[in-house]
Amino acid sequence: MWNTNKFCEQLGLTYPIIQAGMAGGVTTPELVSSVSIAGALGTLGAGYMTAEDMTESIIRIKQLTNHMFAVNVFIPEDNNLSSERVARADRLLDSYRRDLQIKKEPFTSTPFPYDAQLESILELNVPIVSFTFGVPSRETVKELKKNNVITIGTATTVEEAVINEDRGVDAVVVQGSEAGGHRGSFTGDFSKGMVGTIALVPQAVDQVRIPVIAAGGIMDGRGVLASLALGAQGVQMGTAFVTSQESGAKVQHKEAILKTTESETVVTSVFSGKPARGIRNQFISDLKEFESELPGYPDQNSLTKPIRKEAAKQNKPEWMSLWSGQAPRLSTRKSATELIDGIVRQVEGLIQEKW
Repeated sequence: MWNTNKFCEQLGLTYPIIQAGMAGGVTTPELVSSVSIAGALGTLGAGYMTAEDMTESIIRIKQLTNHMFAVNVFIPEDNNLSSERVARADRLLDSYRRDLQIKKEPFTSTPFPYDAQLESILELNVPIVSFTFGVPSRETVKELKKNNVITIGTATTVEEAVINEDRGVDAVVVQGSEAGGHRGSFTGDFSKGMVGTIALVPQAVDQVRIPVIAAGGIMDGRGVLASLALGAQGVQMGTAFVTSQESGAKVQHKEAILKTTESETVVTSVFSGKPARGIRNQFISDLKEFESELPGYPDQNSLTKPIRKEAAKQNKPEWMSLWSGQAPRLSTRKSATELIDGIVRQVEGLIQEKW
């Protein structure tokens, strides 16, 4: 059976499908629980959450379902804060604040909530935790495993997949260049990790023993079956769930994905200071020439957050971060349950038709 393998057995899943842990409010408790109830793995994107907010969401998920679910967290990075870069970026954003009538506040660097999040994950007996922007320490993995927590890493190259395996994680998501949202690269320049899914997956499968999860451009049963044929034991899907009914994405974000094409996405760091794939808009075009001068993550993210938030309120999608992968034409307005059911039927139909 296509949905029977080590990965599904280990995680207790009916189908080898993970809903990506997209931070920023997309992964509501309702979305996470609906995905898990449907037999896949729902994931709370806790990257931007305080430990307190994350705890509240986890409690809500547990109220909605007793199925397996995951929480995704960001690995802290060295934040070489450059006051000069921050000041320059701050000035560049003044015109947006004026147009949106946002009061300019003194800049404060955002601390990473990683340690507090891990403490809460252990206290709340979260069954699965996934990591991006780096790899957890061996000590962290050991502590999580001691508490029966399954760990999943992220990689954008074979080298990064090997590093994840070496740290002891149970499975690794290999993120192809087609993926929407932030790149999970952590070894050198992100451009070295811009490898397509169909090329990256089989090479990673050949080099690591842990289950490989394919991600990037997978939107329906065809992508799922292709990934399994390449040797992956599962898939992770993000953009497909952004437009789902339970998604917490802003209306403008959902509409932008549903109306855009494969040629309209671009990788940019102007919103957060970290490379991410989204739909090209005015904000990206305006700041493109200054991109190399902007501060890194999380400082640029903190600077632009009030602008992005108010732009959504004032219906100005041209100044919002509209993350999307390269297959937006395959997006739908379905519920998470309908989306997963449709994927399963398509996979099984293709297997009967071809084999």
